[in-house]
Amino acid sequence: MQMVLGVIQQVALIPVFLHYWSSDILAAWLVVYAIGSLVPIADFGLQFRAINRFLAFKSGVDCDGRTARFFAAMLRIYLGLAGFLVVLVLAGARLLSPSVAFGFQAISDFDAAFLVMTVGLLLTLPANLVSGLYRARGLYGRAVNLQSIGMLVGQVVQLIAIVATGSLLAVIVAYVATQMAVAVYFVADVPRLFPFLRGVRVKLSMRWIIGQLQYAAPFAVAGAAELALLNIPVLLVSALVSDRVAVAQWGLTRVVAGLLRMLCIQTTLPLAAELGHDYAVGLRERLRSLYARGSVFVTLLASVVVSGLLPFWPDFFALWTHGAVPYDPVLAITLLIGTAAVAPSILALGYANYSNRGTLLVRTKGLQLAVFLVLSVVLIQRIGPLGAAIAVIASDLMIQFGLLGIIILRQTLQRPFAHIAVLVMLMVTVTLCGWGLGTAIRSLLPWTGLTRFVAECALWLCVVGLVASPLLSARLRNGLIARIPT
Repeated sequence: MQMVLGVIQQVALIPVFLHYWSSDILAAWLVVYAIGSLVPIADFGLQFRAINRFLAFKSGVDCDGRTARFFAAMLRIYLGLAGFLVVLVLAGARLLSPSVAFGFQAISDFDAAFLVMTVGLLLTLPANLVSGLYRARGLYGRAVNLQSIGMLVGQVVQLIAIVATGSLLAVIVAYVATQMAVAVYFVADVPRLFPFLRGVRVKLSMRWIIGQLQYAAPFAVAGAAELALLNIPVLLVSALVSDRVAVAQWGLTRVVAGLLRMLCIQTTLPLAAELGHDYAVGLRERLRSLYARGSVFVTLLASVVVSGLLPFWPDFFALWTHGAVPYDPVLAITLLIGTAAVAPSILALGYANYSNRGTLLVRTKGLQLAVFLVLSVVLIQRIGPLGAAIAVIASDLMIQFGLLGIIILRQTLQRPFAHIAVLVMLMVTVTLCGWGLGTAIRSLLPWTGLTRFVAECALWLCVVGLVASPLLSARLRNGLIARIPT
């Protein structure tokens, strides 16, 4: 449900926005949305620090008492951090106008939209601590359900705002207000679910606070790098490319790759939490089996999705943008295939976060961010948005997959390179077969427009479903799972 709502937010609402906005205002929306998506970097890794502590408490004495004291102390840090960052953002916006920095002087309410997005989402940071406790205590589904309800309500309110006002600022207020409402409910409701949190008072020393920030720093670097790869390319293209249509083209094409990446992340989050639990309590055989199956699953999922997107994305893009934004096939293919190729490393990243591998994270993700930034500055100025795509994919393949992913595989599995060979074979086979099937279907169907797009997608899904139907047999599935190298 969360992924469906994510698709609605970033894909289905775009044609509605284009009906009321010009491509310049749409580009402004994409930039401000990317800025809002970068706000979780301000968590500074405290959420993963808290999750690892909550998991560690489960294997010790007085689990509830230690959890309650740590939760109360961390909540005070979060509240102070959010307040400090809000003041910092307001002061920074006074010194340098956001519309000037990002090239949107023609959009009258861009500065106000920027402040509403950043300040509002910064105030939601304390909810991260509650979400972390939910994950550690097996209530991950509750957190996702509440967030999904907030997203759904937010999308309805955004539609009302744009139809009633046509204003960029009104849409962003609608988006942020629902996020803040969900965050307030998270923090207010958690004592009801965990009564042991009530009435706990703690005294914090500056030394303890600094210590928590130091322990969280590796997770902050990893989280910053991951969010940067998703969102900073939009900002860099906006700042370095003068053509606003090219900015909109990049932002819209990046949406599909970002959604694919988020699909993989959302798929691996509950797996990573379970792996972190097994790691914390020493269940090595169960951990190895779960990691191997999870790695194959996320690879298969990404490959199937990409194999369907590659042939049909051009038709959808034309319908999606009403022809107002040109389609760039090289850009789309580069982003989609590259994102699918690094899908297994997303599980490795999640597991590293949940197993307290701070040193490994800070070294690899810090290096990846540096490589990405250098390549982006060099390539965007030479070849435009395609340079940003190459920078993202190259840094992913070289560092996240080639370094972090392989290190985690070697530390976790007994036959890591045999496992990689299976993943590569699976990815290439599924992607090429699905892409070839889609290309054949496109060449056979006679219609045009929406009718053609719906028909070709439906036919592709039917054929793929028929080919995959033998997997309904538990005996066949178990036999295939048993052959996965661990």
